[in-house]
Amino acid sequence: MAEKLKTEDLIAEAKNFFNYYKKEIGKSIRKGSNIISVDFNDLNSFSPNIANYLLENPEDILRILELAVSELELVNNPRLRFITLPETIFSRIRNIRAKHLNKFIWIEGIIRQASEVRPQVVNAKFECPSCGTIISVLQVEKKFREPTRCSCGRKGHFKLISKEMVDAQRIVIEESPESLIGGEQPRRMNIFLKEDLVEPKMEEKTTPGSRVKIFGTLKEISISLQSGSLSTRFDLAIEANNIIPLTETYEELEISEEDERQIKELSVDSQLFEKMAQSIAPSIYGYDEIKQALVLQLFGGIRKKRSDGTFGRGDIHMLLVGDPGVAKSVLLKFISTIAPQGRYVVGKSATGAGLTATVVRDEFLKGWSLEAGAIVLSNKGILCIDELEKMDPTDRSAMHEALEQQTVTISKANVQASLRAETTVLAAANPKFGRFDPYQPIAQQIDITPTLLSRFDIIFMMKDLPDRAKDEAIATHVLLEHKESSSVYPIEPILFKKYIAYSRQNIIPELTDESIAEIKKFYVDLRNTGTTTESVVKPIPITARQLEALIRLSTAAAKVRLSNKIQKQDAKIAIDLMKFYLMQAGYDYEAKTFDIDKIVTGVSTSKRSQIIIVRECISRLESRLGKLIPIEEIKKELEGKLNESAVDDALDKLTISGDVFHPRKNYVQRM
Repeated sequence: MAEKLKTEDLIAEAKNFFNYYKKEIGKSIRKGSNIISVDFNDLNSFSPNIANYLLENPEDILRILELAVSELELVNNPRLRFITLPETIFSRIRNIRAKHLNKFIWIEGIIRQASEVRPQVVNAKFECPSCGTIISVLQVEKKFREPTRCSCGRKGHFKLISKEMVDAQRIVIEESPESLIGGEQPRRMNIFLKEDLVEPKMEEKTTPGSRVKIFGTLKEISISLQSGSLSTRFDLAIEANNIIPLTETYEELEISEEDERQIKELSVDSQLFEKMAQSIAPSIYGYDEIKQALVLQLFGGIRKKRSDGTFGRGDIHMLLVGDPGVAKSVLLKFISTIAPQGRYVVGKSATGAGLTATVVRDEFLKGWSLEAGAIVLSNKGILCIDELEKMDPTDRSAMHEALEQQTVTISKANVQASLRAETTVLAAANPKFGRFDPYQPIAQQIDITPTLLSRFDIIFMMKDLPDRAKDEAIATHVLLEHKESSSVYPIEPILFKKYIAYSRQNIIPELTDESIAEIKKFYVDLRNTGTTTESVVKPIPITARQLEALIRLSTAAAKVRLSNKIQKQDAKIAIDLMKFYLMQAGYDYEAKTFDIDKIVTGVSTSKRSQIIIVRECISRLESRLGKLIPIEEIKKELEGKLNESAVDDALDKLTISGDVFHPRKNYVQRM
């Protein structure tokens, strides 16, 4: 009777709590949902009794709370989901012990595996024919389980009264790498999700690779031996009460009215773009242009459907090539933490399958299943790839499709699939010989294929050159950073993130006539500079790919201002960044023009022109002097057109390509 009274008291107290908590229940009613989100702190401040009982005996108390809501006749068949729990009941997966059984706990980790959603018996109730006791058995294995014995001593032959069937899914959570100490191996835990936690909208957030927080009750699972009998050892699993994603895309980030007011106030600041650039990795001194480009990369362009039905990507890909110790990795790490769905991978330990997707044998379903790689898991986010040049060339080639078409197509075993990979890529690489050689073309120093290089919208060279004034400024900045514990952000990271999210959710800029004219003038003028030269091959300063990049950068600049129109000033920002990039990497000092081939192929047009002149000279001399041609004759023939070092250089290139060979010293012969 006392127990019954206690339950009635708890129900009465719970009813009082929900009368006080009607605002939250009203939200669920308006959505037409039976899910009520409860803040544990609110419950604890209203009724410490219920809160304490909940942590010790979650199943019974949840049933009482749900019964109280049902009796208030506000929501049919309500389900309570806790959105906060006290820090005291947080446990690392490796620290979970028998004392936690049937208690409320919460864990954090990364989803490693997720089964398909299927209807399943989650609970079966049995009656003992001897004493009439109702025994509830949690069904967590493939095999349907009956109770082994009753408290009265009876074994077997229990009567099945009812079974509860719901949509269910099993996921496996693994400890986050940052929570590990030293050489610890990450531990795993099985989690059982059911009902609303496996709805399609929620299922998108529980894909493998997502970082989540799990609230739930720890349960034991009996292990069957090969003989059919039960083992004395039990396995553990958590029956989830709620799953809270810790990674969100920009589209999912919630923005309150107060946030919106702050964002609109910030958008009219005349120094906004500079402040945003300074808010990118403030611990690093300088690199203003690179930081501005990173701001534009975070905002991104617009994915557009073309008239022929194909899509043009909106993501801006960026490559940083630099000497060691110029803080490339720090920039990458910072971007991977500030951007939702941000991931950081290192070239040497990344494979093509790990980046794109792979097919693995599924032991559970006895077939083949698809496992997504980093680019696919970062869909609508940013992937930071460090040490790109250390990746295996065959693995790097797997990225071509993902960077331009933004899909990953797999045709292996009996799996044919095309996965979405609308991912922004920020990569970093070192020059081939550790440091830049100022006298060699950039492309020859980057051990990356021209086809992959051309897919990056912007490539920055980060050279570490001694300069007294600059070195003093860097030293002061680094030492102050060590002296003071925190960096100064002109715009706080949380507000910065919300600003980007608001812009990406609401702003779709369109080109104006002035911006079109500005971009067109820059593109056409640059394409046609130096066309009056008498060289055999005319330089190609930029290609249509850079034109697309200019449009994406201009769009991002308009998004920074929260403007739906791309104005002339936005186009100017894009053009200035493009000029800065081309001046660093694609300026041919011999021809005094920009030359995209210098970046993409490593051989500038002027060099290629010289090679063609020398080759034609050899052909002419061959008809006059025979097959064996003295190098002196070639130099004499081209006197006034090319200097001696240019002739030697061109002959070296022709020898490497196999066009000519040296039958004896100071003589050449055509192949």
